[in-house]
Parts: sequence; structure tokens; C-alpha cells
Amino acid sequence: MAFSLGSRAQSAGYHLAAFDQIGSTNAEAMSRAREGERGPMWFVTSEQTAGRGRRQRAWIAPRGNLASSILEVLDVSPAVAATLGFAAGLALETALQKVSIEAALRMGGSDQLKFSLKWPNDVLAGRQKLSGILLEAEAVAGDRLAVVVGIGTNVIAAPEGTPTPATSLAALGVHISAEELFSALSDAWVEFRGIWDNGRGFAEIRTLWLARAAGLGERVAIQTGGQTVEGTFDTIDETGCLIVRTQEGKRMPIAAGEVYFGSAASVGAA
Repeated sequence: MAFSLGSRAQSAGYHLAAFDQIGSTNAEAMSRAREGERGPMWFVTSEQTAGRGRRQRAWIAPRGNLASSILEVLDVSPAVAATLGFAAGLALETALQKVSIEAALRMGGSDQLKFSLKWPNDVLAGRQKLSGILLEAEAVAGDRLAVVVGIGTNVIAAPEGTPTPATSLAALGVHISAEELFSALSDAWVEFRGIWDNGRGFAEIRTLWLARAAGLGERVAIQTGGQTVEGTFDTIDETGCLIVRTQEGKRMPIAAGEVYFGSAASVGAA
């Protein structure tokens, strides 16, 4: 089965570059942007050999997993572009729900798997990481911003020894292909990219994201800037920062960091 855009993505004018194997879909997308590609364009493979996650961690996609990147060239600031990652999480969660329901129906069941969004950029199944999102941006000619959103999903296999325990769709009993998931993702992207609307619709994206947020209202520990902040996951603000309510009642914004559920003891255990 070959990779193809969903019908909605095709109608919206998206383009596709599919690879049997590639080092990094994000790197390829950004390279094309530097060469003049203005998108919107998807770069996709079921075998990625040199991908990167956050904090320069390796993100290797063995054959059968999904590695995809969407290139959008935008007239927005880097701060606004960063909020596109929340729309990406919603698109991926929606696509996962769709393929999981369809797979369950094919297998004679109708139970829906429970997926949630972990700040800032993961999709969880239960409390296990199923997918990761990496957003990168770079100025291109004409003072526009080339934004690449990399989306990797464990379809048939999950890595071991990750900070958050990982799982795959296959391990969850959802036996679909990377190609099926990508088609659903490309269509869901059109929907949530449209809602986001160059940042103008982030208030709605924020509301939708919070409705699917993992750990909202629960105890969390965040490793950020060499320190650990503990408290309750209160919300995300209008810029996408995570707001932690400390034991003293202070609301502290966190712009970047690793989130662990529970107390600070969970940081060392992860």
C-alpha cells in the first residue's frame, strides 16, 4: 500500500513527498524550504533512520512505524508558530481515534481506545507514549517563517528505555498500516490547521486541547532549566505555557520542560 493524502487534504491543495526510507522527514522538509518550496507539503516514510525528537533525542522509526512532517510557510511570529504544535496534537489524536474505531469494528468490537495529549507535544495511550511531535521553524526569503511539524507514531513497535514508557498501536490491538494512519492524519490536519488559522483561532484550539489533556488537575513534576517544579497542572495559557499551581498557591508558567505525573519522586523513576 502506498502513502497517499486523504481526500480532504487533496482538495485543500496539499502536496506529498513519500519515501521508502529517509534519514529525517523534518530535515528533508526544512531543506526543501531553504531551496524555495513553500508548501503546504507533507513528507512521509515508514522507515526513518536519523530522526530527532525534543532535546536532540534520537527518534528512529523502524519499518512499519509512521514518520511524517508537514511544511507550512507562514506570515507569523515564532511565538505564534509555536502554538501550531497544539493543533498538531489535536489532529493526531483525532486520526488515532478514527483508525482505532475502524480497526475495532473490523475485529468485531466497538470499544474506543482512550488517547490523551501530554504537554507540550506527546500523544498518550493510557499513560504510555504513543506519538511525539517536534516543531521547528526557520526564516526564509521574504521574511516568512518555514514551519515544519514532525509527527512520529509507533504503529508496529515502540522504543524501550524512554523517559516516558512507550507503546504502539499494534501492542494496543490496533492492527493498521502507517499508510492508513497517514491518510487520516492528513485530513485531520486540514481541519485543525484551519481552526488554528495562523494563530487567530488558538483560543478554540486551547479549549479543544484542554478537553483532551493528560493530567489536568493532577499532581505533576516538571523538570525545567535544571530545577524541578512541583504542583498541580492548572491549565495552559493563551501562549501555550503550562500553568502549575504550587503548594503555596502561586500560578507558575512553564515555557518548556519535561512533565512527569505525580510527585518529584516520579522524575527520578522515569
